[in-house]
Amino acid sequence: MNAVKEHIDKLMQELRRGTITIGVLSQLSEPQYGYSLVTMLGDKGIQVEPGTLYPLLRRLEKQGLLQSEWDTNEARPRKYYLLSQLGREVYEQLCIEWEGMVNSMNLLIYDKGGKKNGDG
Repeated sequence: MNAVKEHIDKLMQELRRGTITIGVLSQLSEPQYGYSLVTMLGDKGIQVEPGTLYPLLRRLEKQGLLQSEWDTNEARPRKYYLLSQLGREVYEQLCIEWEGMVNSMNLLIYDKGGKKNGDG
């Protein structure tokens, strides 16, 4: 593996780690179970492993951002997650913060003419 790819892989892992939470919260305005979240996020270009997602869901629930309920009507019981009222409020504020960060980064990355800074 060349040095550039190695650096990109590590930096992208850091970026993904910081964005998975907002991605998960964005999909929980309606009840979802873990595997459905993995699939939904994957369909939208956000790859998350179940081994990453389930601990995150438990942490968000413990923080009061999610509520959960077991559905035992199916052959296989599933735990469904949904944003709590606090989770909705936090998600709304995170979206505002996200937009601000994106706008700030665009100002850093692109000049007034839309050309990427550092391209010469």
